[in-house]
Amino acid sequence: MTPPVALTVAGSDSGAGAGIQADLKVFAALRVYGTSVLTAITAQNTRAVRAVSPVSAEMVTEQLTAVVEDLPPLAVKTGMLGGSAVAEAVAQAARDGLLPNLVVDPVLVSTSGHRLGAADAVARLLPYALVATPNRAEASALLGWPVRTPDEMAEAARQLADRGTRYVVVTGGDADAAGTGSEPENAVDALWTGTGVRLLRGPWVPTRNTHGTGCSFSAAIAARLALGDEVPEAVTFAKEYVNRALRGSRRWELGGGHGPLDHHGWSGGDETVDLTGPSGERWGV
Repeated sequence: MTPPVALTVAGSDSGAGAGIQADLKVFAALRVYGTSVLTAITAQNTRAVRAVSPVSAEMVTEQLTAVVEDLPPLAVKTGMLGGSAVAEAVAQAARDGLLPNLVVDPVLVSTSGHRLGAADAVARLLPYALVATPNRAEASALLGWPVRTPDEMAEAARQLADRGTRYVVVTGGDADAAGTGSEPENAVDALWTGTGVRLLRGPWVPTRNTHGTGCSFSAAIAARLALGDEVPEAVTFAKEYVNRALRGSRRWELGGGHGPLDHHGWSGGDETVDLTGPSGERWGV
């Protein structure tokens, strides 16, 4: 059977834990044919981002044109965009109807703390997105007020949806979403569905290996949309997939900083995580 095509528009991570490399790993794990448009080259590892070299907006447009005219995607995700010119080039492609089922991951800061994008550039894409997946820090930067607790995450999701995005997931697994200062029992995400907010809870995984969680989450959503899921089901699946990938790599010792996820299930992960598709089939790991 010919696999569906998904497209990632993002930066390269030389450590391969996030960015284009992580997205393509997720697509492969979920049995989707992955294509890519590179927006920037980074020199980074698990410890830090050493340098960033942006790709020109013209080259981004050429890549987009080359991919969509020959390998039209069923779903697209964006990650690191860099500057406004690249964001506008991607937004123009969305306006032209070339980016179906668009998932916008508003990458602003790397896991190691390096700034990778500007909020105003990301904001250009929100009116064209089917789904946006900011974490709490990214939601705070986009809205201009601190987003911390689940109630604040729910309000942030609603406010970001007012900018044109149909579904918004504000993710809270990066830290203690309850604000207690201790390890939480659950990783809480707030999903705006168009009519209200659903709080999605999953077991919190204690690990330093969290590099690329946001990229992997948004890529998994895009993959499941390409496979035919509706958005709520795709989001739920993606949350379960990332949870399993975190569990699988939680004892890995790759690099000296925030290590990568177990995208392919090499370590087994948590066998209680359900990776069943919409028709009862099982996909990927």
